[in-house]
Amino acid sequence: MKKNFVSNSPNSVRMFKSSLLEALSKVPYYVPLVIYIPTILYFCYHSIRMNNMFEFLAYILIGLLVWTLTEYILHRFIFHYYPSSELGKRIHFIFHGVHHDYPNDAKRLVMPPSASIPLAFVFYLLFKWMLPVQIVDGFFAGFLLGYLFYDITHYMLHHAQFKGGFWKKLKQQHMLHHYDDATKKYGVTSDLWDKVFRTR
Repeated sequence: MKKNFVSNSPNSVRMFKSSLLEALSKVPYYVPLVIYIPTILYFCYHSIRMNNMFEFLAYILIGLLVWTLTEYILHRFIFHYYPSSELGKRIHFIFHGVHHDYPNDAKRLVMPPSASIPLAFVFYLLFKWMLPVQIVDGFFAGFLLGYLFYDITHYMLHHAQFKGGFWKKLKQQHMLHHYDDATKKYGVTSDLWDKVFRTR
């Protein structure tokens, strides 16, 4: 992959002429917490009403695991798909290219609700179609918990300093993805699937 322009400025670059679209493309890091913590609790409540505690925890853990794979697939095959058309390049820049060019832009480190809510809705419909009714709520709560952990972790990896251990290793991995080779280390919250698919 060719080396792209990289700015270490914390400021945002304007992406849209429309002030509304520009505003929708930026979001403070805490917004996903406000939206998704109550949503996760809602699905947990409904799952607990239908299942015993062991089943509920199992569905949560399976949802979390499926999220880690989804995170890897989205990052590797969707966010890092490089189209040849000018329109495709523009769409790629809006969805992920801007983040690689301006990795310290604090307003574009978590997914805007204008994108995350429709995606969450599509995933919920998919899981509701695929899974038995007693599983879907706990599974989706775990999946959303994984997504929320991903969003907040991504913000922290760019803006927090870590002394050592798990978090420092995770940050080093993500910074290598940004500043060394963007064709490797697609996992943000875990390197599990990078190990499985040999993209470490």
